[in-house]
Amino acid sequence: MVSDSLSDLHDLPPLRDVISAHNLRAEKSLGQNFLLDQNITDKIVRQAGDLSGKSVIEIGPGPGGLTRSLLRTDARKVIAVEFDERAVAALQDLKEVAGERLEIVHGDALKTNLLDLCDGPRVIAANLPYNIATPLLLGWLKQIRADDGAYEQMILMFQKEVAERIVGQVGTKAYGRLSVISQWICETKKLFDLPPSAFTPPPKVKSAIVRFVPKVLPEDAPEFGAVEAVTQAAFGQRRKMIRSSLKDYAENLKKLGLDSQKRAENLSPADFIKLAI
Repeated sequence: MVSDSLSDLHDLPPLRDVISAHNLRAEKSLGQNFLLDQNITDKIVRQAGDLSGKSVIEIGPGPGGLTRSLLRTDARKVIAVEFDERAVAALQDLKEVAGERLEIVHGDALKTNLLDLCDGPRVIAANLPYNIATPLLLGWLKQIRADDGAYEQMILMFQKEVAERIVGQVGTKAYGRLSVISQWICETKKLFDLPPSAFTPPPKVKSAIVRFVPKVLPEDAPEFGAVEAVTQAAFGQRRKMIRSSLKDYAENLKKLGLDSQKRAENLSPADFIKLAI
């Protein structure tokens, strides 16, 4: 079934023609920057490895560049969640070719429980809208904390600055709440950068692809909200020593033997997890 549709996928009109036909001008208010180079979208999809038998969820497909690359794999199903009515209309030709392998969900990704859309194993692959990328990520990480089978992996594109915060190391300026929470829940790796020229229209910032592979957490791992709270307290006043920013955790600091004169950026993700328990 997959191989029968591949030739039809190659016969689809160029993405620029799709954009023109549906007046799909990228809207800044929706965080839209379209990735049209199929060599790049194919490269992104390859980072996910073998997708045979897996359901792949894409957020913000736009005209369907990454969607086309996903459909050229052996994925069981591709589910595209799109807020923009124009993009939903623009994807209909692709739907006609792909048939039941492509499901288009018209809705707000921030209000959509992706776990309800398909059975596992699930992979998220997306060029995330810049303006909602961080809240989307935190929501998915929270789901993984609650159910380590929620997503097998996530291949996500962010602004390069956000990507560097996700993989940020202790003691660096990039290291912060997003680093701690992401690295607690998942093995994270920044795969490659993309220049503004790869997009239509070109954004003012570089972008980067990050892979997330969920970890198996110990049974005594703290609740997600507890880790959010301690990292918010610490990095909300990152210039202060933790004896001040984490004064509400003074007992735990003492019990763990942590130097109260350190700052938040000097504590490892493991330190924060111990403080949150």
